[in-house]
Amino acid sequence: MRYELSNTQIVGNAILRRYVQYLRLERSYTPNTLDAYLKDLQKLLNYYSDEGIDFRQVTLKQLDGFAKALQELGVGPRSVARILSGVRSFYRFLTIEKEVETDPTELLESPKLGKHLPEVLSLPEIDAIEAAIDLSKPEGVRDLAIVEVLFSCGLRISELCSLKLSELYLEEGYIRVHGKGRKERLVPIGDSAIDRLRQWFVVRQGCKVKPGEEDFVFVSLRRGKRLSRISLFVYIKEYAAKAGIRKNISPHTFRHSFATQLLEGGANLRAIQAMLGHEDIGTTEIYMHVDKTHLRREILEHHPRNIRD
Repeated sequence: MRYELSNTQIVGNAILRRYVQYLRLERSYTPNTLDAYLKDLQKLLNYYSDEGIDFRQVTLKQLDGFAKALQELGVGPRSVARILSGVRSFYRFLTIEKEVETDPTELLESPKLGKHLPEVLSLPEIDAIEAAIDLSKPEGVRDLAIVEVLFSCGLRISELCSLKLSELYLEEGYIRVHGKGRKERLVPIGDSAIDRLRQWFVVRQGCKVKPGEEDFVFVSLRRGKRLSRISLFVYIKEYAAKAGIRKNISPHTFRHSFATQLLEGGANLRAIQAMLGHEDIGTTEIYMHVDKTHLRREILEHHPRNIRD
């Protein structure tokens, strides 16, 4: 079984088994999100085990002690806040299931976070990264298409790695994306990214792709399987280093850059939020009322890759 909780055997514990089912089925969490939640929950259960605490009888004071213990171990404020968010989710579930009488996390405070501004890339920096890609190699043709799609569509790394050929509507100028919580959205794609994708498709025809992997857009030329998030992360880091960029960037940096460039170009903030596929209720509600034709117009009018002289 992929999801394991070391000190509390998930197979033998009905409460934890139901919680996993709740996250998977009711909350529609992806395997990656579910993995992260359960790893954080494992930290809590390990702490309870060491302190001899029954997780169904925990107090606010004991939860504060857990948060303090994390900080003393050198866990950063942002990571502590994320872990405590998972703890709150767990106890909300226990309250719903009437496994605890009251939710002990109601007054649990997360560490204060300073304003965190993500790294973004300027257009010259993105051009420099693309110039560092060797187009004489098949991998280079693929990787340039990856960079263009990341910047053109603002995708998460997991969304790009799971992108399928059957989800591309290049003639219409859209791709279908599976976001967090398995929610689908249509995202406009610009002409430059479409051109690079078509160049990659020519190269891709000569690739030996393993059975079951044929529909993935971006595949490893050596393994014949879809690219992993780790591989993509490494490639982006290498190209940035070759381009002489010292910023701490990742594939997600292109997502931030996508939003920043659109906003600076005058695009509507609501359209940007919709294209990013944010999960919060307000953003989701906004997306429901934004016409997809308008979204494509926003991309064509304001994304720098589509502005013609």
